[in-house]
Amino acid sequence: MLPGPVAVIDIGSNSIKILVASRAEDGTLREHFSHSLEARISTGLAQSAPALSDAGMQRGVEAICSLLAATAEHAPRATVLVATSAVRDARNGGEFCTRVRAATGLPVRILSGTEEANLIGRGLTSDPALRGMRDFYVFDLGGGSLECLAFRDRAIAQAVSLPLGCVRLTEKFIRDPALPLAEADRAAVASHAQATLAASVFGFSLPAGARVVGSGGTAASARAILGARAGRSFEATDPLLAVSELEQMLAWLGRLPLTERRQIPGLPAPRADVFPVALITLIAVAAAGSFPAYQNSLYNLRFGVADETLA
Repeated sequence: MLPGPVAVIDIGSNSIKILVASRAEDGTLREHFSHSLEARISTGLAQSAPALSDAGMQRGVEAICSLLAATAEHAPRATVLVATSAVRDARNGGEFCTRVRAATGLPVRILSGTEEANLIGRGLTSDPALRGMRDFYVFDLGGGSLECLAFRDRAIAQAVSLPLGCVRLTEKFIRDPALPLAEADRAAVASHAQATLAASVFGFSLPAGARVVGSGGTAASARAILGARAGRSFEATDPLLAVSELEQMLAWLGRLPLTERRQIPGLPAPRADVFPVALITLIAVAAAGSFPAYQNSLYNLRFGVADETLA
């Protein structure tokens, strides 16, 4: 009999997610349970010395405790907690980890940017839909950072973490997220993203016909919105996200105030304030790499950590 399942909690800037998975007989990952809670622990990321607020830390601890309780029936043999950009960059990230351990008895592993990128890559290679891909690129956009990966023969050849998360850029450039997106703010975000991408050591001169994977909450939310507008469930949606569709989506929802964006089917209400900036960033990445579409994958960081733990 194969060992029992493991649980992984991913403490992200926007959401805190859990995955319970085990190793199937054929070596692939078998998902038993997954869930996500929007906790938004990452306020103040755009400051020169970012810090987690007391309220944000409390929301995070409560979300983690709730997710842990939900895994009880699956009886995981090990539970791993990992934190990414929000905790990594915060000057009081250690205090948050101490609070989590006091409440749960579990330590939090704060991932470096390189570790995060590599574990996202490890998770993506477990996606059955990507099994036929050998050489491809991955862009995973979160609240605090953008992870950029290049795969050669299904192994990571390059991994870079950039400070282009949607929470970070919204705080930095959007004067009032409750209002429709101002053209000056949109241009400022796009210009900053383009300059950051151009200065990166990651090579954005992608070859013609390059396969590109988009992961993270922004790509998944965009896919859900497109599905809802077409009357399809998420599972029935096309995982291929055309950049032209993202541009049309930005033009449409960017004109809406926050109260109306929160009503959009498929868009989690707690993400509605940062979603326009997230779309701007994905569009800027596509422009830098001259590619027309992202293939969405849900097999990201949690799956990578689960694969590592089961190994």
